[in-house]
Amino acid sequence: MHIPSIIEKKRDDKELSEEEISFFISSFGRGELAEYQMSALAMAIFFRGMSLRETVALTKAMMHSGDVFEYPADALRIVDKHSTGGVGDKVSIVLAPLLACDDVWVPMVSGRGLGITGGTLDKLESIPGFNVNMEIDQAIAQLRNISVVMMGQTDSFCPADRKLYALRDVTATVESQPLLVSSILSKKLAESLDSLVLDVKFGSGAFMKKREDAETLGATMQQVASEMGVETHVIYHPMDEPLGHAVGNALEICECIEVLKGRGPKELRDMVIELGEKVSIVDATQLGDWLDDGTAWEKFQKLVDAHGGNVNVLDDFSNVHPAPVIRDITSDCSGVVTGVDAETVGRASIALGAGRGRVEDTIDPAVGFDQLAKVGSEVNPGTILGRVHARTEDDAEDAIRAFLAGFSCE
Repeated sequence: MHIPSIIEKKRDDKELSEEEISFFISSFGRGELAEYQMSALAMAIFFRGMSLRETVALTKAMMHSGDVFEYPADALRIVDKHSTGGVGDKVSIVLAPLLACDDVWVPMVSGRGLGITGGTLDKLESIPGFNVNMEIDQAIAQLRNISVVMMGQTDSFCPADRKLYALRDVTATVESQPLLVSSILSKKLAESLDSLVLDVKFGSGAFMKKREDAETLGATMQQVASEMGVETHVIYHPMDEPLGHAVGNALEICECIEVLKGRGPKELRDMVIELGEKVSIVDATQLGDWLDDGTAWEKFQKLVDAHGGNVNVLDDFSNVHPAPVIRDITSDCSGVVTGVDAETVGRASIALGAGRGRVEDTIDPAVGFDQLAKVGSEVNPGTILGRVHARTEDDAEDAIRAFLAGFSCE
């Protein structure tokens, strides 16, 4: 097949055949297709979209570009969760070990930061020694042992998606619904799941700004997953302010540890339980009890240890990555907080070094924001609205100015 002709066909808003999509994706996965050609097709898809049939074909092509999970006959029920991304969204890090307290296996294959949203793998790698690189046979052995694994994509697991995922981040095509659907579901369906819950975000800090767009995305994912035989639940959550009180890799791990110990922000705990109940065998009360009685915390420690992480630093994790500069952000108004714009905070975090502007950028685990004020809280002049963690004083000043531009009260 002629690659430029396929790009031209989609550019001109014509439907691609399953064979054309399979050829394009398999060639890209094998390294036979130039990145600039894949970028051109991604941009054409961004502007022209894809039909349901095309999206199913794209998802299958991405899924079958490499290996899929194959489980032993005595495997437990296989479940997972995925979020479409948000600022401060660290739900997976709490939910995966919590679900593994149940009689299920959780083979969570996650990604890195994309756009203004943080990546689960980047956050986990702020734990010293935590290794997200694992082959499928190793993952299955770990599932048999502790019922949960949190890994990245290997060279043989959805390789086409792994490469395209990185390109989307730096070519302004992240928000494309067909690319989002195929990226999310190719990885999840390659896990050979019985049940999947999707956390679809909408608002300023999400890829989908409007709820109706999020509902379109959620409905499409349910249709595609249904076509491929996986029970799928969709829950919609607003993302106009950051989730919880922390944004930044190590800072979010600190918050996760608090929730796993039965403390932490109620909104984060509630969201974890709400999503978990959709795919777990037990009810919400039991999930909450496992957070409160130490069961989930113990499972998380086993998870960290299984991945080579240093369990001994977890109880005092705030001291593992101290930022050189920590500055309070204070209010100059009296009233009630009406806005802490998630997109503004996300972009400020990336500027600090908590995310990537280019594929090759290195993540700084120490930087970001914590102690963030929430919409509805009362403030007075001098009230702390949050803290910025930065490398330099200049970075901190820039971050404070950016944060305040997205803050409002009345």
